[in-house]
Amino acid sequence: MSIPLIQQVRLGAYITGNMLKRNQHFPLVLMLEPLFLCNLNCKGCGKTAYPPEILKKRMSVEECINAVEECGAPVVSIPGGEPLLHPEIHLIVNELIKRKKFIYLCTNALLVEKRINQFSPSPYLTFNIHLDGLAEKHDALVGAKGTFDSAVNAIKLLLNRGFRVTTNTTFFYGETPESAEKFLDFVTSLNVEAMTISAGFSYEKAQDQENFLTRQTTIELFRGIFEIQKRKKKKWKFNHSILYLDFLAGNQDYQCTPWGNPTRNMFGWQWPCYLLNDGYVPTYRDLITKTDWSRFGRGNDPRCENCMVHCGYEPTAVVDTVKHPWKALSVTLTGIKTSG
Repeated sequence: MSIPLIQQVRLGAYITGNMLKRNQHFPLVLMLEPLFLCNLNCKGCGKTAYPPEILKKRMSVEECINAVEECGAPVVSIPGGEPLLHPEIHLIVNELIKRKKFIYLCTNALLVEKRINQFSPSPYLTFNIHLDGLAEKHDALVGAKGTFDSAVNAIKLLLNRGFRVTTNTTFFYGETPESAEKFLDFVTSLNVEAMTISAGFSYEKAQDQENFLTRQTTIELFRGIFEIQKRKKKKWKFNHSILYLDFLAGNQDYQCTPWGNPTRNMFGWQWPCYLLNDGYVPTYRDLITKTDWSRFGRGNDPRCENCMVHCGYEPTAVVDTVKHPWKALSVTLTGIKTSG
């Protein structure tokens, strides 16, 4: 795990405060999607499937800030679409920095060189660069040659300018522990702060429905990855709690926390979560108070059976870490179990 200490302390205090107030449904990360427009057409993403009239729309600076304040989450992840296509994204980011929100600006990095001068390094801003494999695989998944090299060059530029940089990777069917090892070694060599990793989940609108992972194949893949890490003493840094990584290896029996990462986009508050779209409600309060959360999650909704994605399960793991720090410390010291 490689999450900055200031972020760990702030998040821990925030969780503890909500627990003391007996708040059951509180957000950790707001998924803020100011637009769906993108300059790529990735196979595992359904955002670009919207009609042209929707892709032309975007949230205003005021709408974005109001959503952040309405929700109150300490962390704001800004995916898309491609957020650097938003002409006012730097203004949105600057307003969030003023409010001391931890921002993860999720980008394919194609526009980093063009727009980097509109941003300033800050402990509250992280550029989260999309990389789904080494050059050949990444370019094939995003449907455009040369995007891997552009992303790598952007990472180097951002680091040279003093920005915090992480990467965001989704593993799909056909990934092996050995191929993941080569990729993770390469990203580590770039000296990024940490890596976010996830198992491919079947977005309903995604073009490619054949290469998503099941729960069993996810566990097998990550057990293989963590076995290599342990055996070869790899210095991989993940932008996750240790208990979420332990969950990916099948060692924690968690239920999803769908309210932990609420989503706000131009349509409103997406119901019930970032990955499932059953409609929208106008306010965050409506999302929290009018949703029957017992209807969702593994064992309740068949769409959730194979999901192990961090936006649903990382909040569960983080809260468990705060409640049971000795359990998290034990896994940290002994390592993630990869057999049995």
